[in-house]
Amino acid sequence: MSANSFDARSTLQVGDESYEIFKLDKVEGSARLPYSLKVLLENLLRTEDGANITADHIRALGNWDSQAQPSQEIQFTPARVIMQDFTGVPCVVDLATMREAVKELGGDPAKINPLAPAELVIDHSVIADKFGTKDAFGQNVELEYGRNKERYQFLRWGQTAFDEFKVVPPGTGIVHQVNIEHLARTVMVRGGQAYPDTLVGTDSHTTMVNGLGVLGWGVGGIEAEAAMLGQPVSMLIPRVVGFKLTGELPAGTTATDLVLTITEMLRKHGVVGKFVEFYGEGVAATSLANRATIGNMSPEFGSTAAMFPIDGETLKYLKLTGRSEQQVALVEAYAKEQGLWLDPAAEPDFSEKLELDLSTVVPSIAGPKRPQDRIVLANAAAQFAQDVRNYVDTVDEAGKESFPASDAPANTPNGAPSKPVTVTALDGSTYEIDHGAVTVAAITSCTNTSNPYVMVAAALVAKKAVEKGLTRKPWVKTTLAPGSKVVTDYFDKAGLTPYLDKVGFNLVGYGCTTCIGNSGPLPEEVSKAVNEHDLAVTSVLSGNRNFEGRINPDVKMNYLASPPLVVAYALAGSMKVDITKDALGTDTDGNPVFLKDIWPSEAEVNDVVANAIGEDMFNKSYQDVFAGDAQWQALPIPTGNTFEWDTESTYVRKPPYFEGMTMETTPVSDIAGARVLAKLGDSVTTDHISPAGAIKADTPAGKYLTEHGVERRDFNSYGSRRGNHEVMIRGTFANIRLRNQIAPGTEGGFTRDFTKEDAPVSFIYDASRNYIDQGIPLVVLAGKEYGSGSSRDWAAKGTALLGVKAVIAESYERIHRSNLIGMGVLPLQFPEGASAESLGLTGEETFTFTGVTELNNGTTPRTVKVTTDTGVEFDAVVRIDTPGEADYYRNGGIMQYVLRSLIRK
Repeated sequence: MSANSFDARSTLQVGDESYEIFKLDKVEGSARLPYSLKVLLENLLRTEDGANITADHIRALGNWDSQAQPSQEIQFTPARVIMQDFTGVPCVVDLATMREAVKELGGDPAKINPLAPAELVIDHSVIADKFGTKDAFGQNVELEYGRNKERYQFLRWGQTAFDEFKVVPPGTGIVHQVNIEHLARTVMVRGGQAYPDTLVGTDSHTTMVNGLGVLGWGVGGIEAEAAMLGQPVSMLIPRVVGFKLTGELPAGTTATDLVLTITEMLRKHGVVGKFVEFYGEGVAATSLANRATIGNMSPEFGSTAAMFPIDGETLKYLKLTGRSEQQVALVEAYAKEQGLWLDPAAEPDFSEKLELDLSTVVPSIAGPKRPQDRIVLANAAAQFAQDVRNYVDTVDEAGKESFPASDAPANTPNGAPSKPVTVTALDGSTYEIDHGAVTVAAITSCTNTSNPYVMVAAALVAKKAVEKGLTRKPWVKTTLAPGSKVVTDYFDKAGLTPYLDKVGFNLVGYGCTTCIGNSGPLPEEVSKAVNEHDLAVTSVLSGNRNFEGRINPDVKMNYLASPPLVVAYALAGSMKVDITKDALGTDTDGNPVFLKDIWPSEAEVNDVVANAIGEDMFNKSYQDVFAGDAQWQALPIPTGNTFEWDTESTYVRKPPYFEGMTMETTPVSDIAGARVLAKLGDSVTTDHISPAGAIKADTPAGKYLTEHGVERRDFNSYGSRRGNHEVMIRGTFANIRLRNQIAPGTEGGFTRDFTKEDAPVSFIYDASRNYIDQGIPLVVLAGKEYGSGSSRDWAAKGTALLGVKAVIAESYERIHRSNLIGMGVLPLQFPEGASAESLGLTGEETFTFTGVTELNNGTTPRTVKVTTDTGVEFDAVVRIDTPGEADYYRNGGIMQYVLRSLIRK
């Protein structure tokens, strides 16, 4: 129950239904706030408890100074949580482990359930191994189940065991597209209350739902678990950047062109850690599909969220996608009552402002390695000729450039380096590939596959190409991986599927595939030619990320493009082709065919969208979305409300978080005799700390898998094994670029083991085991911005399980600091202006921390005394910043706190 200090509780009548709401206009200053901050304000009003969320917090938001730097911390309680399978598995592992702990403490395991709705979509595991055939989809699903059976059995058990936890099975869609098409409420109804739908998600592109007027963003697993269990997320009231849209997109441009333009502008402006909010008359002219495409790219331009207000376009989309009449009416009534309805003429207070005239957007791609590196399509071939020089050796033995742009051979377009290689295909035919060959052309990723306008445009390009006698070049791996089954339904209804198939874009799966690096292998003969001759080949994908090494290990240069341009590049076969003026191929009569000959008009696209897509399609696709197919339903799973752990499993294991736990908290103690596990510099990110990528055989994680009978070829990635703490601990601090200053001259997961004579260099994991065996606590010393980057839960989980009791840094990234507390690790900060270097700390000292016990009195000390055996002494600032965080720390972590709270209820 809210403390209701502002007398904001009221009633909203919609049709025959009555809802309790909390009126925003009861708070002075609320009318001038941006949409996103109004949503946060309602959140505080409804959850005000007088302790963690007070009237002062509400007042601070009402009095928000748009020009001030963020300093006021508030507690945001999301309405729901959404997960994908890679990041969601460890969350469910933790819930299952909590049930076991409750049972051991004599409580009822059934009490452990998400308190907020939690939905998980399995979309990250399908790999496009098979392509270009009508049965590619079925074959890829079969391979997916074979690789992931243990994980899927566990998730299916979770679906049956937990209330408020639902799983969208494999082969259904991509989490963010399923979210906007079905899961998102826009206005939530629960317990008789109506309030804005808000969420956190365990994937950075959770922001796609911002296009639907839903505030949410990506977080790490610890924050997601906390939100599932009813705990608020700590955050600073952010700066909000207003982005004004005017005009309309010109003919021939797409949502992808628009979003690449916006990404370039916002990256240049700098919006990291800020909210971006779109306003102005151009918003009303922007379709919901285009808004969602823009929202999806928020991580690429760096903002926390990229919000669009609610308006008639929102309602139209909700109705189209099968939401009930009552729900649509509620969204309209609530938004208008609360001042959340778009006024195209309004200009709320913003911290900063940008503006874009939509009529100035031109066809574009982005690459070859970052989403913000936009290239005007007409300049793409010339830009490639310059960029490829960074990926190939263009100097001959005499020291002269082989192919200077001013003196290029006639057959070398735009002066690009050339190294033609003849390839023999499996059928005996031959063809020639060169630098710039498009070896992957993928219609993939929720960013664009959720947008029917660009998807229909791609299918129409394919249709017109087939009618002209064109098809993909033989070296191009072409894949179609939509974000939901609705896409293939409307392709079928419009009669466009056969044309996509004929140019090689057969369905390979409903999942992220190429966009997250699951492109699968290139054809063997292409891969061999690329590697033997060191060719700089390319990929073109309709995704949101094109970082180096991400798409395919054989492909050096990656380009983001709209789905119709992906088809066009598959036909052209090379980035050297200027597709705005060069022929893509020849027709059946030998005449050249140009892009303009097969590019559909806006009217053609709109006609297909209007006639082929209807509400019935969404109702059919989502009517039983959580049930899954026969293969999913046939998975054998344990019964009962506690999980039967398989002691032989190398994917899912019971973690040790609750071993020895009692109902009564153990008093907080000072830390004595601590040794340094790692001494690190500035800007150590969670990517440096958290396990990620491939598992190498000669590492502790690789040795563990080998000892458990796993063949090297089946190691899989750290991401797929996040449900096994034994693998993840061994990969913590093991990033190959980590530099631990107490093990100089090393790079990677190494330290010095002071339990042994002469403190030899050792793997961090191996040393930590020795320290734990001898009862020696550990500490990490760090510089500025410790824990920046993605909010990776294993950066904190792994730290705790290695035996680290405290971290002392010059400054922290907010989420990682919070996550450390959530795992029972004490975050401390060097005194202002001081550092490990200025204090003369080498990392070889023994540390003692006193004053921590003040937490047992119900208060949080401002500082604790740090002393070393070498005589260094200083007062470290305690970075436990809220009463809630203090409660978590006293309990040994957030999971222990929640567990005790739920048992006592």
